[in-house]
Amino acid sequence: MSVTYDFSETVAVVTGASGALGSAAVERFRDAGATVCAVDVVEPDADDSLLEPDDAVQFYEADLTNEDEVAELFEAIVDEHGRVDHLLNIAGTWMGGQHLEETDLEEFDALMNISLKTAFLASKHALPHLQESEGSIVSVSARSSLEGGEGDGPYRITKAGIRILTETLAEENRGVVRANCVMPSVIDTPMNREMMPDSDHDSWVDPLEIADVMAFLCSDGASVTSGAAVPVYGEA
Repeated sequence: MSVTYDFSETVAVVTGASGALGSAAVERFRDAGATVCAVDVVEPDADDSLLEPDDAVQFYEADLTNEDEVAELFEAIVDEHGRVDHLLNIAGTWMGGQHLEETDLEEFDALMNISLKTAFLASKHALPHLQESEGSIVSVSARSSLEGGEGDGPYRITKAGIRILTETLAEENRGVVRANCVMPSVIDTPMNREMMPDSDHDSWVDPLEIADVMAFLCSDGASVTSGAAVPVYGEA
């Protein structure tokens, strides 16, 4: 069963838009009629970009770990489009493989910056505009954030931070801005297929399926849902 949403006359900001999940969210919100502001440090014409902008999608290059750039980004978006209705915090990365005592500080800092700081700064600077539009935020946590594990502790820590950030945003903006997050497991992306060629790819979740859930959480159908961490791992 296919579900459609009407986001016409709304503005959606998608971070990490050049990646597999980010580009899927751009496609889903564009198809639902939103004006999409696609944000990434990777430009659409880069070899590893999956983003294909068109008349309904405007690309903004920004380093979301730099607060000055984030502030300028949202000023530019509001100047050009007049509002912000939805923020999709998708920018992030995965690193793992070492026990904590063997993990370099640089790796820990990179994960904190790319996966958590970006969501914090984007939410911080989007909030004044989302409060005006009574909009919504959807961020990306992970199934692995629910417990400790071996070899990817810093990643799990940052994704647990996304859940607490989501709950905090929901509590502080109750009745005004809704904030939720999704928790994928293994997403069916070109990078994951390259890293795990012998895995059961049929059990992995398509990015567009996750984007569907993110769209629902931004829709009127989820008007009573805020502060939730929604599993989106299917059989993965």
